[in-house]
Amino acid sequence: MPAEVVSITGARLAFGERVLWDHLDLCVSAGEFIAVLGPNGTGKTSLIKVLLGQVPLSAGTALIEGQPVRPGSDRIGYVPQHRAVDRGLSLCGADMVRLGVDGHRWGLAPLRPAARRHRREAVDRALTQVNAVTLAAVPVGVMSGGELQRVRIAQALASDPALLLCDEPLLNLDPANARLVANIIDRRRQSGTAVMFVTHEVHPVLPFVDRLLYLAAGRFLIGTVAEVMTSQTLSELYQADIQVIQVGGRYVVVGEHLDHSGHTHGHTHE
Repeated sequence: MPAEVVSITGARLAFGERVLWDHLDLCVSAGEFIAVLGPNGTGKTSLIKVLLGQVPLSAGTALIEGQPVRPGSDRIGYVPQHRAVDRGLSLCGADMVRLGVDGHRWGLAPLRPAARRHRREAVDRALTQVNAVTLAAVPVGVMSGGELQRVRIAQALASDPALLLCDEPLLNLDPANARLVANIIDRRRQSGTAVMFVTHEVHPVLPFVDRLLYLAAGRFLIGTVAEVMTSQTLSELYQADIQVIQVGGRYVVVGEHLDHSGHTHGHTHE
């Protein structure tokens, strides 16, 4: 049986009187791919921040490999949304990946030769995993969106994490690069890393998803794609009339009043 990587028990996250979710129980095993879906403002990114140790739970517990979450854990790799960088930035691909190995050491004593060799091997290994060895010496400011996101994934993999947290990593990528990035992440999942993948568009990762965590209107559902993405199930979650339609292999969620805040008036979710 695969080892348990993430264990969230009785979790509540609230900001003042606004409750994003409550009584959340979720276990994620090694090699499992969990997609986190839902309208804007329902706590998807906040969940990632909880697991990164950046935001405390209001109640309940969150454990990574049986230990309380803590900032800066090398057992967690983090892939952010794709954002362009300054074209004048002199940082090259290998420099960015290197930050995933020892970025926490800034200002400390220089590494010994054996440690430098270990770091170099870790960087080379991570770039190889994402087919980006040729980008090692390329300034990140001149990389395409797909190239830059591959390097960001390499940075996240450099410490050989047990858990990969992805926060909308396909956002702003064209379809070809979105498929490429999704396949790279799934390859890592197949080697035993647990993946939690926040997304608005489930279609590019649909073949890889084991379970969905769907957040909406202060509530949540956990299950397989077939269990969660139905009109009846989402209507019960939103407490509104919701229709789930499959068009060309995509799921489209339409509600009379559904918006991205999780309240009702017209939301399409692919």
